[in-house]
Amino acid sequence: MKNGKKLQLLFALVTNFLNFLGFSVIIPIIPFLIEKYVPDQNTIAWNVGLILSVYALCQFIAAPALGSLSDRYGRKPILLISLLGSVIGYLLLGFAGTLWILFLGRIIDGLTGGNISTVYAYVADITDPKDRGKYFGMLGAAGGFGFMIGPAVGGFTAHISLNTPLFLAAAVTFVNLVFGFFVLKESLAEEHKINTITFDHLNPFGQLKNILSIKALKSLFIVTFTFFLALNASFTIYAVFLKDIFNWNPSQIGILLFFVGVMDIVSQGILVQALLKKFHELNITTVGLILVMIGFAVGSITSITPSLILMGIAIVTINIGDGLFEPTMSGLIANSVDHKTQGRVQGANQGIQSIARVVGPLLGAFLYQYWKGLPFASESFLVAIALIITFVSFNSIKAHLRTQAA
Repeated sequence: MKNGKKLQLLFALVTNFLNFLGFSVIIPIIPFLIEKYVPDQNTIAWNVGLILSVYALCQFIAAPALGSLSDRYGRKPILLISLLGSVIGYLLLGFAGTLWILFLGRIIDGLTGGNISTVYAYVADITDPKDRGKYFGMLGAAGGFGFMIGPAVGGFTAHISLNTPLFLAAAVTFVNLVFGFFVLKESLAEEHKINTITFDHLNPFGQLKNILSIKALKSLFIVTFTFFLALNASFTIYAVFLKDIFNWNPSQIGILLFFVGVMDIVSQGILVQALLKKFHELNITTVGLILVMIGFAVGSITSITPSLILMGIAIVTINIGDGLFEPTMSGLIANSVDHKTQGRVQGANQGIQSIARVVGPLLGAFLYQYWKGLPFASESFLVAIALIITFVSFNSIKAHLRTQAA
């Protein structure tokens, strides 16, 4: 890869790192930020869940539109504008004096945080189809690194003030914005840009309908939604589960999240790269689903027989499986279409994941009140459904990819 493309890839990696850092850096502090403005302590948890769901909902609304806009006007301007929106969102959170400003900050960041789809579209533009799985794995590893250090950065700098992590995130994002302004070259050639944008391009539901008309993509997106629905439901109740079952404190939970990030880096940045040299992306995706299904099943058992060993096995298995699934599934989706629709497809992909991030936390919290192991058992069932769909569609997906490559 030439030096220019190396800098462009570095920008993409840093941007994805900041996306996940920005999400995870507020995890240790968001209850305390909300506590200042909510008199009823019993509603803090509800507001935390609501503010996370609102952020994901805004991503869902914006991601397809940003993807389509990048297909029309190019990737660079959309990426830079979205980074500026994130800076404004962090600053609003930092300067917030009321609860509604906290929500406004997350809404603005969510509306512009759909840039993940454009980041993936940009990398798809500058790489060969056979290498996309590898580079998507690097993007996933960068995101895992951001998720890994975000809670540590948030917890450590909050000792200065609760606003310090937010101002720090705003500053780093602004530096990356300036870096991108100088190093990015437009990746989408003029002949590949779409001529017009219709309401359907901006409508997340209309765009999903058009994209799902491609049979192979329909199967891949159903699997993606089912998987991320399960994953986000589990993410919501992790901290509560560890507190209730093992009496863990916030520091111990933060350390666990740190190691989850380490596993993401190892699985997406190293393990996937090695496996892609020998196996097809679809095979690796399937193995990832199997591991996650087993991990969730083991997690449900720990609610009956509390065991840190069993919980450790569950977490490691889930995260290795996730590390295998995410980059290879992204590669399969990217290789299913041509350059002209890459932005829209990545936008639809991000939109589907955003729906899962809206519904998943509410699903996990709802099931948890009936039995602490029920969310994990249900998530294992959901991943089993995704696995069955993958098996049934296996040959047709491979055939579509061969046709698209030809």
